[in-house]
Parts: sequence; structure tokens; C-alpha cells
Amino acid sequence: MASLADKMASNMNFGAFSKAKDLQHRLLFTLLALIIFRLGTYVPFPGINPNVLHDFFSSNSGGLLGMFNAFTGGALSRMSILALNIMPYISASIIVQLAASVVPSLMALKKEGESGMRKINQYTRYLTVLITVVQAFFMAQALLAANAVIMSSHGMFVLTTVVSLLGGTMFVVWLGEQITSRGVGNGASLLIMIGIVSGIPGAIARVFEESRTGAISFWVVIALLAMAFTLIYIIVMFERAQRRIVVHYPKRQMGNRMMQGANSHLPLKINPTGVMPPIFASALLAVPVAIVQFSSKNSTSNFVNELAVLLTPGHWLYIGLFAFLIIFFTFFYTGIQSNPKETADNLKKQGGFVAGIRPGHNTAEYLDYVITRLTVLGAAYLTILCILPEFLIASFHIPFVLGGTTLLIVVSVIMDTASQIQSHLIAHQYEGLIKKAKLKGRF
Repeated sequence: MASLADKMASNMNFGAFSKAKDLQHRLLFTLLALIIFRLGTYVPFPGINPNVLHDFFSSNSGGLLGMFNAFTGGALSRMSILALNIMPYISASIIVQLAASVVPSLMALKKEGESGMRKINQYTRYLTVLITVVQAFFMAQALLAANAVIMSSHGMFVLTTVVSLLGGTMFVVWLGEQITSRGVGNGASLLIMIGIVSGIPGAIARVFEESRTGAISFWVVIALLAMAFTLIYIIVMFERAQRRIVVHYPKRQMGNRMMQGANSHLPLKINPTGVMPPIFASALLAVPVAIVQFSSKNSTSNFVNELAVLLTPGHWLYIGLFAFLIIFFTFFYTGIQSNPKETADNLKKQGGFVAGIRPGHNTAEYLDYVITRLTVLGAAYLTILCILPEFLIASFHIPFVLGGTTLLIVVSVIMDTASQIQSHLIAHQYEGLIKKAKLKGRF
């Protein structure tokens, strides 16, 4: 049986949207913020030789630089002040969340509620500054090694690069927080998605151009399009899939009234982590891969050079580490989000129970068992989705922006944003019903 919210969602139309002024303001704010972000990706920091930079990225477009250039919407290839995008903040979030599960002081802050989370977010920002400075310094050294610098003073160039990238990254972090609080959707995810979407038209044009010149077979293009549509269908199916556990509520007396028993359900998603595991895995894997590849250009060691080759996207070692990190972060993030014991205690306090399972400890064990099995399925889905297109990309030199990870991010963020828009419309309709009910009550 459909709930009241489902019925209202199915009956929503553009008339309801035209009356929801708050939602319109939120959407307009989000759109303006994304436009400002895209304009910022075209503001370069000084001292760069554009011709050398173009040749450098053309020769490395299929590797790690190509992957992160897709995440930044081309800002990295243009050496914009937003070249690092929001990736340092994501790396800092990973470290803080890992530390919060083992460091007693951070664990205590998590239990303090909103005030504790504010402190943890502040620590995340401090760590973001540190990570950005380190990454900006190594980026400046890489540009100096590639002879892409036209400034005579190398020390001044390093300082300018660090200050520019630090300011750009912290601006992106602030912009993402503003979108989350004053706009629609998750700010960090939207900024990554808009960067990926901006590169899709160019990637499709490149694939068709290579097909026209004969570099890629026509049947490969057909297979790529079929794979893309299949992956989108699989993503939508898995992201909307739920395991619904039926919860029974017995008859109970409230005052002088006897409340009838009712049945509800506890929805458990197959993939409650969304796009976070692939993003976390990419951000964490980037650090050692970048260090090894940077070291290989200045080293004569065969081992370092072979390791640099194996750690490029498409090779077995990179794919193995990528798959391991996706699985790890899927289980880790699910463990942070779900608490079977707390859920079982809340059901027991409300008088609810699962058929055939005793309330309390047994219910917590049952929920943990179900969540673990769902997490295994979700981890397998994310791993296969993100890994299989890597082989196609490596074999036919297809742009990374058309891979499984990018499709997952784009489709998931669009679905999440659409869900939030729907929630705002439902809330607006509820407000209208309440106002009408109060008005009728007065008369």
C-alpha cells in the first residue's frame, strides 16, 4: 500500500513547483554557485607556460592525471586556482573519519551531537589546509621538473602556487558547504559531478572523431554506448533497491483510547554509502600513485619504473588496490552510518518487533546479519561497476570521463538531488494543507 508521501509525490506537478518559492530560491542559489565554480576553473595562477602544459597533459591524459582532470572539469589541465578542487577536503575527511573510530577523544566528540560534529568539521578543515599545502608544493615541483614554468624565480613560483591553490581549495570547500546548507543537494558531490558532466560532451566528440578516422572501430563505439546505457540502468536499479524488514506494533492503550496494532517496515538500502567509496578510494590511492610516478621520472631504478607502470589506471596492481579500497570503504562507511543495536533499542522502546525475532539483543544481531549481507552485495556491485570499464578504457584509450566511476557519481548525485527536490515539494504541500486546516478550523 502506498504511503501518503508516495501519493503526494505522484500527484506533484509544475503548479506545486511554481508556488514553492523557497525551493526556487534554493535551486537558483545552487545554479549560481555551480556557475561561479565553473568560471573559477578558467582562472589560472601565474607563471605557467601554456604550450608546455598542453603537451604535458596530452601525453599523460590516460593516466592518473587524466582521471583527476575529469574530476576537476579540466581545471587541472588549465592549472587553474581550483586545480585541486575539493579532493584535499575529501582526503582530510577520510583521515578524520578513520581517526574518529580509533582515537578516544574524537569518539567522544562524535557522541556530543551537533557541537561535537562542529569541532570535528573544524579539525577536518585544518587538515585540509595541511594536505592542500603539501599537494600544492609537490605540484609546483612537478611543473618545475617538466619545464612548464616561465618565472625566473623558482622560490617565488612555489610560494605563488601554494597560496593560489590553497585559496582556491578553501573557496571550493566553503562553496560546497553553502550549497549544502542554502541550496539543494550535497555540495561536495555536486561540485565533483558538475566537473565530470562538463567533460562528457568533449569526450563523446573525441570518441566519434577517433571512430571517423579509424582509430576506434565503429563496433567499439556501439559497444561503448550499450555499456553506458546498461550501467545507467544497473546504477538506478541498485541505488533504488531496498530490503524492507516488516516491523509489527501490537495494540496499546493511550489514555482512554485503545490504539490498534499496525505494521510498518524498516528500509535497508543495498548501497547506503552512495558514491563515497569510489571517491574515497580514488582520493586515497592518488597519493602513493602520484609519489611513485613522480619518483620514476627522476629515477633510473628499474623497480621504481616498473612499479610506476603497474600503478597506472588499467594495470592489474592499480585495479587490485582500487577494488580493495572500494570494498574497505563500503564496509567502513556502512559501519559508521548504521547502528543495529541503537535501532533495535529504539524499536523495543516503541513496542515494535520483527516477526520471529525477540526484541533487544536478538533483533540487533538479526539486523547486523542482514546489513552485513547487503553490504557484501553492495560492495560487489560498486567494485564490478567501477572496475570493468577500466579494462575497456585501458584497451581502447577511451576517456576516463566515460567510465563506471564517473557514471556512478553523475547518476547517483542526480538521483539524490531529485529526491531532495521532491522532499521540499512534499514539505511545501504539507504546509499548504496545514494552513488550510487551520483556516477551516477558525471558521
